[in-house]
Amino acid sequence: MRAIEIAAPGGPDVLRLVERPMPEAGTGEVLIKVSASGINRPDVLQRLGRYAPPAGASDLPGLEVAGKIVDGDVVAMAASGFRVGDRVCALVSGGGYAQYCAAPVLQCLPIPDGLTEIEAASLPETAFTVWSNVFDRAALVRGETLLIHGGSSGIGVTAIQFAKASGARVLVTVGSASKARACLDLGADHAIDYHAQDFVQEVQRLTDGHGVDVILDMVAGAYVARNVNCLATDGRLVIIAVQGGIHAELDAGAVLRKRLTVTGSTLRPRSVAFKGAIAAALRKTAWPWLANRQVKPVVHAVFPPHQAANAHALMETNAHIGKIVLDWSLVPQS
Repeated sequence: MRAIEIAAPGGPDVLRLVERPMPEAGTGEVLIKVSASGINRPDVLQRLGRYAPPAGASDLPGLEVAGKIVDGDVVAMAASGFRVGDRVCALVSGGGYAQYCAAPVLQCLPIPDGLTEIEAASLPETAFTVWSNVFDRAALVRGETLLIHGGSSGIGVTAIQFAKASGARVLVTVGSASKARACLDLGADHAIDYHAQDFVQEVQRLTDGHGVDVILDMVAGAYVARNVNCLATDGRLVIIAVQGGIHAELDAGAVLRKRLTVTGSTLRPRSVAFKGAIAAALRKTAWPWLANRQVKPVVHAVFPPHQAANAHALMETNAHIGKIVLDWSLVPQS
């Protein structure tokens, strides 16, 4: 099969299209003929040598795929309601940048009718991450207010739509007027341009000084202290990335007075059982939102596999809104 490997840690140009042996589906797994692969920030970090795959995972980058099941554990498939030929998307721990990918059955989800494989490939990594952190860890409920940093990112566009579908109010921070408009179009109630406005002041103004109940933060660093100032009593801060740095200071007194929860998580090394539970929750609650188009995939750009370097370069500009996807129907003939 054709696959994209990381020749050595470095810039986008270290990604190269190569021939690799086809993987085999093991116990509890399916083999997917991949139509499309989603690109995510952890792929960039892996390429840079800063985020190694978990033990036992493929060295190939790629955390989400969409395509058709061509083989697999028949018993496991039957238990999850799948069979050979079904269109699925899946969260994987690696190996997604390839024409074939083995995935745990429990981490597969059916592609809703009306969605293309390109659209479906943009879903798993962000959907699993948002559900696990916003709804499981932070326990966002109807009527509460969520602040999302990076509202136009792949995570952000999913979090906006999931939160609105669940009945929450949504504020986002973004880096431009065009990104603000995109987030508002997706349902965000307010978009704060952090280049032009102080987001702490804006949050306090927009909530009449009450603050927000939950913050989804991909920045960390200096944002942590500012997030504490944005939170309401009993508020929850969930950190899922550290683009602003790993070191932070905060007002511990405010954490005590307001009874705040500061937490975080990484999803990639978690067990199949843990991810399977998230998949079950998504299938029950979020997948109907996709089926009735209450939630829509947001795909910014599609690249052929031999232009994966260009796709990574685009991601590193932060100019995209939503997801970037590789289309394996466009792979060059060997």
